[in-house]
Amino acid sequence: MGTKLATVGVCFTAALALAACGGTGGSGGGAAEENYPEEPLEWTVAFGPGGGNDIMSRQIVDILEKEDLYPDDITVENVDGGSGALGWGRVFADTGNPYAISSTSGSFLTTPLQADTPWQPGDFTHIGLLATDASLFLTSKKSGLTTWEQWVDYAKNKGKVAVGGIGVVNVDLILHAELAKQAGYEMEYVPFNEEGQLITGLSSGSLDAITSNPAEVLGQIESGDMNALLFTGDEPMPGLEEVPTAKSKGYTRMVTTPRGIILAPDAPEEARQWWIDTIKEVVQSPDWQNYLDENNLTADERWGDDFTQYVEKTSSDLETRLTELGAL
Repeated sequence: MGTKLATVGVCFTAALALAACGGTGGSGGGAAEENYPEEPLEWTVAFGPGGGNDIMSRQIVDILEKEDLYPDDITVENVDGGSGALGWGRVFADTGNPYAISSTSGSFLTTPLQADTPWQPGDFTHIGLLATDASLFLTSKKSGLTTWEQWVDYAKNKGKVAVGGIGVVNVDLILHAELAKQAGYEMEYVPFNEEGQLITGLSSGSLDAITSNPAEVLGQIESGDMNALLFTGDEPMPGLEEVPTAKSKGYTRMVTTPRGIILAPDAPEEARQWWIDTIKEVVQSPDWQNYLDENNLTADERWGDDFTQYVEKTSSDLETRLTELGAL
């Protein structure tokens, strides 16, 4: 089936130049780290407000503050652009700084595969993978498409549908391409950097359908503004059991979004171990368990070197998938 990528408001050249030249101007990690942590923390979210990356980051910060796990101030800043290239580039530019931290998503692994980023996923200091999440396939209320079968008929009759997701070459692209290929319709994929822009694209009629993580669209589904047609997880989604799974429709090779934590490259070992120990406390808290349940994430904990191995293998697997789809 035909797969086409549209470029909308994503200027990799500008984003990568900024990522290469600008850091946060933070500590740089030069001080003795035996007293770590003793400075404010700068948490970079590589996408705009309201997305899964942003929601998870702020949930963790809330727990850190509520449980008094971090002794100084924490600043969370959204630095979106270039499908995460700018935000993670900002952290990369702070090499050695144990006070520069970020969260990961699928774009952390896929953006360097198709853009000339100054960083690679393996460059960072890996703290841990915490969870993965599947996606919902959605249409707008205005479309009148309320079942997967109606969508497939519509897509085939239209000839080519416009579908959207977060990131240029990312988990969303793979999901759309696999579903289109296996169901037998053609699509044009339109990437966005912010969840709000993606939702606006659907509600305005510019897009025929989108994929999104459940946490980002449950409100629109509950209000009736969006129709959930398919869930890419293996099991029905709690609270939306009526939505069929891709597996139940015979579709295979669905992918999930990895939710993890990284520090700037070459952060001191003392800082890495402090964060591993502290985030292990975070994921044991009732608030974290509620976050997983409410957002339909699957716990998948891999710490330190195990997370590094996961990053290496998953990056390789995604590169193979994207090459097969003709996206690389």
